[in-house]
Formats: sequence, C-alpha cells, structure tokens
Amino acid sequence: MVSNHPFHMAGEKYMNALRGGADALPLLIPSLDPPLAPRDILANVAGLMFTGSPSNVSPSHYGGPRPRRGVQQDKRRDATALPLIRAAIAAGKPVLCICRGFQELNVALGGTLHQHVHEVKGRLDHREDLTAPLDDQYGPAHKVTEAEGGLLARIVSARVFDVNSLHNQGIDKLAPPLHADAVAPDGQIEAVSLPGTGFVLGTQWHPEWRWDENEVSRAIFAAFGAALRLTIA
Repeated sequence: MVSNHPFHMAGEKYMNALRGGADALPLLIPSLDPPLAPRDILANVAGLMFTGSPSNVSPSHYGGPRPRRGVQQDKRRDATALPLIRAAIAAGKPVLCICRGFQELNVALGGTLHQHVHEVKGRLDHREDLTAPLDDQYGPAHKVTEAEGGLLARIVSARVFDVNSLHNQGIDKLAPPLHADAVAPDGQIEAVSLPGTGFVLGTQWHPEWRWDENEVSRAIFAAFGAALRLTIA
C-alpha cells in the first residue's frame, strides 16, 4: 500500500540486473484477483524471474503453523506465483527465483519452510540488520559451498564463495524434485535447481544487488539471459 492505494511494484535492482546482466526486457507481472492465467503470461514472455519481497509464502500452502502476528503475507502473490512456477517449468521456460521466489519454488514443488530460521537449533541468524546502511545489509554475510550435479556448479566455477543474507525464512524440507546446489556453513540450503530440465535456478541470497560488481552474480544473470534467448531463437 502506498498512500492508502494498492500498488504492484518490483525493486529497481531486479530490473537493472535483468536489463544489464541478462540483456533482457523486464516486464512486471501484477498479482491481480482473480490472478492472470499462467497460459496467458507464458504466451507473452521468454522466461520468468520471481523476486524477493517483504512478504512470505502463506504456510497454508505447505502445512505449516499459522504465521505470527506482524509477519507479512501476500495471498494474491501466492495465487499468482505458485501456479505460474509449475506452469513455467512444465512449458520449459527459464525460471530464476530469488529469496521469496526461492522459497516459492520449493513450496510450489512440494517442499516446506522454516518460518524463523534463526530459532532452529544449529542454524545461524540469516537476517539483515535493518538499522544498518544498505551496503552493509547487502554485504557478504557468510560463505556457501556448491554441491556437484546442480545447475549452479555448471554456471559458477568457484566452489566456495561469499553471499549476502537477508532472510528470516528458509527451506526446511527440500521439494523432492529439487537438487540442493549450495549450502551455508550451518547446513541451510542456499541454492537449488531442477535436474532434467532447462534453466531452473533458485538462490536464497540476492545476486541482483550490484550484480555487475560480483563475479558470481554476473555469471548467473548471463546464463539466465542465454537461456531466455534460446527460447525465442
């Protein structure tokens, strides 16, 4: 809500990464009620990026407990994004999922989420310091280690690298068809892909933030752009 009016919006950082890093034309898909039909969306795009958001996937979609008071939900986005992810994968469209999008991918394919990762025994506190400057919030927070056999390992040559960390929720049960492409030092899954398909990649961190200054981010968006162009060749 902006000045008591509902808006459909996306962060400029995502637009810049798509335009500059993937050489793609970014277009916003609104979360209307009733939602736009996935087939109509897919008929007009080369691929899809599911962005981060202040809101969280409703636990009703994965059998979790009711969210605590004050935890933001977005049922309209759930109604648009979850069926759209499944339809895009079935249609062979490239899909890149970031932060909330990463969690949506896991839920859409049958996985579950921790609603408060920092309260899980043995897990780090993956949240950002909201009082810190943006450069600090999006600065390197911890390392991730790639796993063999995933899409990320084919895109990024470094096997261990630093990522930012700005999430409260995270994967609990990994969706059965997904492959854990990278994990944090505490074992939290940080990247996933879908074996046997085209480009389907999810990252819990934010590669779009100053993408052009980070070798891993540049590789991810370049690979996404290449996959998009294959769909329209």
